Order: sequence, then structure tokens, then C-alpha cells
Amino acid sequence: MSIYQQLAKFDSPTIFNAVDKYINESKTYSRDTHSLMYTDKTIKCLLPELGSIVGKAVTAEVTTNDPDSKSIPWDDYYSTLEDLEGPIVSVIKDVDSNPGRGACFGDGMAYGHKMLGVTGAIVDGTVRDLYGIKEAGLPIWANGLVPGHGTFNLISVNSSLTIGSLRIQENDILVADINGCTKIPKEFNAEEILNLAVQIRGFEQNIFEIYQKPNMTYSEARKEINQITK
Repeated sequence: MSIYQQLAKFDSPTIFNAVDKYINESKTYSRDTHSLMYTDKTIKCLLPELGSIVGKAVTAEVTTNDPDSKSIPWDDYYSTLEDLEGPIVSVIKDVDSNPGRGACFGDGMAYGHKMLGVTGAIVDGTVRDLYGIKEAGLPIWANGLVPGHGTFNLISVNSSLTIGSLRIQENDILVADINGCTKIPKEFNAEEILNLAVQIRGFEQNIFEIYQKPNMTYSEARKEINQITK
């Protein structure tokens, strides 16, 4: 089982807790250089019924209405997806002068992305054709929906960008679900993050079981929790 398949067993909050613990215990990284490893409330899960995703980031900047933007060929983006071994998470940012006014993802793109091994798309902008995207089976996150678009230009591929207050670089590992998206920076040891996630889940499960004991009181629960945290 690949590291991506194993990480997919955990939700984004648990992965965040693991990343946070990894930073706290690290002698190499700190909160000064690695903080806020998750998206903010502007990035919404639009198709929660399609589940969660895990994969390596491929980024793109686009404009959705500006015909004068300095564009590059769309082949640059799709060839990058095709050449990269999956799983891939597409990360798209609308850098138009009026971002979000036009959609930067739709059902045609969803089918094309699925064909190229993309597990899901995270869009700092708007999308359209949501029912079609659902039919394609591509999980998607975005700011919201609009029905149309204008001149759709590709501006950059695999540049470092910020979506929903989260800085993302190519090949960062992203874990996204109904809660949002958590990043495992590409320089972090993903195996260690996975091991921490296993520990955290086990610890939390022990606490949940204590709380569910019949006739449990707060003071008694605290005593039992203190025992397992020593």
C-alpha cells in the first residue's frame, strides 16, 4: 500500500495534528517557517459525497475574463499532469483582475483531469457544471459557483502560490476532505507524519471511549485521561 493510500485513511484535521506535532518535535523546522498548514474558510468542499483526496500538488495560475493577460499554452499544464506519476491534486488559482467572476473549472476539465490521474481539484476561484463534475467523479473544492466564464488563459504552471491562505508548491502532499485541505510540505518525512497520525488517532480513540463510559463524570474522566497522558 502506497504512502498516499495510507494517508487517505485519515481526515485532514488528524493530518494537521500530525504535521503540527512533527513541527513541534523537529530540530529542523519551526512555526516561523512552517505555520498555518491548512486552508481557510474560503476553500469549500463542493462535493463531499465524493469523499477525500490525497496527492501531489500541481499548481496553475489562470485568468478567467482578461483577454490581455500574458498567457502560455495550455499544453504546458496538461503535459505536466500527463508526465507526473499520480496521485495528483490540481491546484488552480484565479489571478484575474476580477477573480471569481468567471469559472476556471468545469465538467469538461473534470473528465480530462480524471483521464490524467488527477484525484481532485482545489480551486481558489469559482467553478461551474457542478452536476457534470460529479458525474465525472472528480472531488472539487472552490470558493463557489457561477454559470459562465470569459477568456480563459493559463498564466503559469507549478509556480508557488497561495490559495485560501495556504502556500503551496509543486509536489507538496495535500490531504483534502469536507473540512478543507491540509498540506504536508514536500520536505517533510511523510512516513513520520503517517506514524504520528496513527498515534494521534489511537490517543483520541482512548479519550472518546473514556467519555462514553456509563455514568462517567468530568472529574473521573480527567483522572483517566491524565493516566494515559503521563
